[in-house]
Amino acid sequence: MAARLASHAFIGLIWLLHFLPLSWQACLGRGLGALLWRLAGSRRRVALRNLELCFPEKSAAERRALAREHFAWLGRSLLERGLLWFASPERLRRLVRIKGDVHYAERSEAPVMWLTPHFVGLEWVSPALMLNQSNPGVSIYQTQSNPVFDARMLAGRSRFGTNALFDRQDGIRPVLRLIRQGYAFVNLPDMDFGAKDSAFIPFFGVPACTLLAPGRMAYSLKMKIQPVVITMLPGGQGYEVELEAPWEDYPSADAEADALRLNHWLETRIRQQPAQYLWVHKRFKTRPDGQASLY
Repeated sequence: MAARLASHAFIGLIWLLHFLPLSWQACLGRGLGALLWRLAGSRRRVALRNLELCFPEKSAAERRALAREHFAWLGRSLLERGLLWFASPERLRRLVRIKGDVHYAERSEAPVMWLTPHFVGLEWVSPALMLNQSNPGVSIYQTQSNPVFDARMLAGRSRFGTNALFDRQDGIRPVLRLIRQGYAFVNLPDMDFGAKDSAFIPFFGVPACTLLAPGRMAYSLKMKIQPVVITMLPGGQGYEVELEAPWEDYPSADAEADALRLNHWLETRIRQQPAQYLWVHKRFKTRPDGQASLY
């Protein structure tokens, strides 16, 4: 009971803060990130370990500074979710800068996969797409352990446009059904979900358990792949939502080659904004047989 009350109180605080100018929220969010850096020791260690594995050429001091900057962006992303949950469509449109062809899915004769990796501004994908084009979307989500936050997040992600969200436990069949009906698939391909339907593909030179399903699904359904990358801008400048040109040479009949292509592309995008990638996730949690844990 106490946990539920605390959760509702936090959501109430987020609701109050969303009335503030974005520059004020950004300042508070960076402060929250500094607090999390001190208090969330396990996540701090995961971020530092990931950066050590992915950027061995950087000094320990450089990686530590990068991790601290990551927590600042992470704190912002948490507080600014109040905008996604409660702000008007007009305000959200003013905060988002669209770069690229946001109407591609509306015109495409083939089903479209929006490829959306885990940058800290990821939650802005749904309102950015649903408020600026008309094609419906479908995605898979991971249920949150806190039921209050889980319900609030689902409501926030479903506010605009025509979209459907399925729990990962529901399986892929309901998603495939909607894709065949014309829904674009919002795919988050870059997390470690275990060895099933995955292969160990290099990611920054480290074997990473990488899902093969995105390439296989795209190949079987003859989908077009359009990457979507969210960048949080400094202070009150808002968010940039970049929709890249659809890939012409993906997918292929080789799922592992496709996964390698995806990881190489993601490495390039991460190097452009390294502090904004989700380093607190244990990307290298699953290891090949016989190899010790990297954490």
